[in-house]
Amino acid sequence: MLSYRHAFHAGNHADVLKHLIEVQLLRHLMQKDKPFWYIDTHAGAGCYALDRGFAAQNAEYENGISRLWDRDDLPDALADYVSLVKDINPDKQMKLYPGSPLFALHLLREQDRLRLFELHPADSEILQQNFAAEGARVQVQSADGFGALKALLPPPSRRALVLIDPPYEDKQDYRRVISALGEGLKRFANGIYAVWYPQLQRIEAKQLHEQLKRLPVKSWLHVALSVQAPDKSGFGMHGSGMFVFNPPWTLYGILQEVMPYLVRQLAQDAQASFILEKHESNSHSGNPGQ
Repeated sequence: MLSYRHAFHAGNHADVLKHLIEVQLLRHLMQKDKPFWYIDTHAGAGCYALDRGFAAQNAEYENGISRLWDRDDLPDALADYVSLVKDINPDKQMKLYPGSPLFALHLLREQDRLRLFELHPADSEILQQNFAAEGARVQVQSADGFGALKALLPPPSRRALVLIDPPYEDKQDYRRVISALGEGLKRFANGIYAVWYPQLQRIEAKQLHEQLKRLPVKSWLHVALSVQAPDKSGFGMHGSGMFVFNPPWTLYGILQEVMPYLVRQLAQDAQASFILEKHESNSHSGNPGQ
């Protein structure tokens, strides 16, 4: 099923949560000089116009990045994320929104590498064009990121952030997330894996985060943002979540500050809320090899 186009949803509340966390994970990896890889299994088109085309049709960004754009009271992590979005808008007018690969490109250093996968033929072509000038350090493939992940792990540097962000239009995506993570953790146990998921009425969506908790990993962090009550019709996304395996120990404290702020700013009704939880299998919360 290749009907999903992320451009319709660019800059919405789910992108805010996902990219806020992505930026913090990349900042953590950049604290050491040793190179690392950024692997994106469902990279999309890389960048999206907000003032025309698909994104302008639903204008979901108006309930996401737009609500943060002019704030002067942003917590530090949110201010960092918003500043990066503004950096790709030369006149500081909100016309473009970066996808996950573009956030990574703006942060990664010369020694780091990007490996990007996108199966949708139209988005894959745009992604190739957006990164064509970056040379060998960025590789873009029109391929199934789930299937391609196995061959990349472990990366030569033994340091990586793997972002798994499928559209979940196909119910098999939920099963494939668990399978890909299980295989990835066997091959590269100390990697940082970040999984985005939608909050939907669909039973597979409700079960996913409990299945993720059962994977064999030393530590995980789970954060979810609900911006409104579930629709009585049973359709539509009322929020989203991120599961991070082998998270930096600082991420939980950052999100303790950020999540109440996001609930206040992005709430669409009085039922807006957040979840923040973590698990550590031992007292040492660092990440060996990271």
